[in-house]
Amino acid sequence: MSDLDEIAAIIGETRVLTGADAAPYATDWTGAYTGAPLAVLRPKDTAEVAAILKIANAAGTPVVPVSGHTGLTGATMGQDALMLSLDRLNTIYAIDPEARTARIGAGVILSSLHDAADAHDLIFPLTFGARGSAMIGGVLSTNAGGSNVLRYGNTRDLCLGLEVVMADGRIMNLMSALHKDNSGLNLRQLLIGAEGTLGIITAAVMKLKPKPRAYATAMVAVPALSDALGLLNTLQDATGGAVEAFEYMPRSYIDRHIALISGARPPFEDAYDVNILVEVGATAPRDATPGPDGQVPITAMLEDTLGAMMEEGRLLDAVIAQNDAQRAEMWARREAAGEILVQGGNFVNTDVAVPLDKVATFLTRVTPRLKAIDPDAHEVVVSHLGDGNIHHTTLLKRNDPDVMAALVEAVEDVVQELGGSFSAEHGVGLSKLDTMRRRKDPVALDTMRAIKTALDPKGILNPGKVIPD
Repeated sequence: MSDLDEIAAIIGETRVLTGADAAPYATDWTGAYTGAPLAVLRPKDTAEVAAILKIANAAGTPVVPVSGHTGLTGATMGQDALMLSLDRLNTIYAIDPEARTARIGAGVILSSLHDAADAHDLIFPLTFGARGSAMIGGVLSTNAGGSNVLRYGNTRDLCLGLEVVMADGRIMNLMSALHKDNSGLNLRQLLIGAEGTLGIITAAVMKLKPKPRAYATAMVAVPALSDALGLLNTLQDATGGAVEAFEYMPRSYIDRHIALISGARPPFEDAYDVNILVEVGATAPRDATPGPDGQVPITAMLEDTLGAMMEEGRLLDAVIAQNDAQRAEMWARREAAGEILVQGGNFVNTDVAVPLDKVATFLTRVTPRLKAIDPDAHEVVVSHLGDGNIHHTTLLKRNDPDVMAALVEAVEDVVQELGGSFSAEHGVGLSKLDTMRRRKDPVALDTMRAIKTALDPKGILNPGKVIPD
């Protein structure tokens, strides 16, 4: 009996996809990475995942986990591998409103968890444009960030427990809901962000948060990007740290959004170079209950704060959303970033992080270096400005691998000069392996390799990703 026959006997023949049935899994969302998997496997539970890994480990067959397939770094490219889809592990086992936790399978779609938490007047605060397809397993495996990191943290800050199938098929139960646990090494944090190279995440315990009773959302224009951090600090002081999102969209991004997205409108009557989406969330009734005049206090607070800054000359313009439709339009502008940054032509896409006060410095330094390499290059940028994360895309007129590689290194140089990271929230996958080799501390790389060898001695788990040879 072949390995695939043995696996089919465990999970069912219809859950082993080959040929044309496997084709939808062969290409990632960006279209940049295409591989021919040996088969796509769709187990229904952790026991079946464990059985698959026992068979694959015995044979030394590579296994590539895949969730929503919305990554940007080629981490799910499965050439000559068994692709292990977790889409059927999509059960929300329990929502505990008192403890504010959710116990869920790795195949749960992010928006489904949002809906489940909302039914209990809670939120799972992690959110980004692909929330309707991204799954919790992939979110954990890449330590995804998104727009609310400023207030709630990255995925690893929202996870209490994990269930993980190791390379040899053993199941490691770390499904604790504890907020404190110093019983040895923190294996949960080791596995989050490992992109399936150390084990396959099959379930998790996630934190839930109080649902804001009201939001105050605005588009704000400031004279220069260097003025933005002062705006953020003023808003944090005024709201007691309730700023949830602080998103930067320069003029080039706004222009591209209008050109590419049907029905898109500019945020202001006049065009500005520095446009920022601000959102404040109020959980206390005193900040969310409308007064006698019908105005919501958190909205009034934002309006007063921005008005005072306008009088001081610190702002150029501000528009506050007056209803849900206007708020949705503001967010749609920002969440179209994936489509806007990579649509059409040749591009170099980077995802970097620098200290909060160095974002403007990064953009000032990087532009002339890119122009020196390719004078025709055109930059499009969007940033989670509140946490220093910059999504920087360079659009090119020609497909020249040498030029593209030089552009990437130019971005790396500036990031390194500023004490930043070349990977903020998208992971490493395949696309950043060369960067890892060039920029990551050599001792750190050796330590990663030692851990990988210890946990996956045959190297079957998502081989060739994250850790360069």
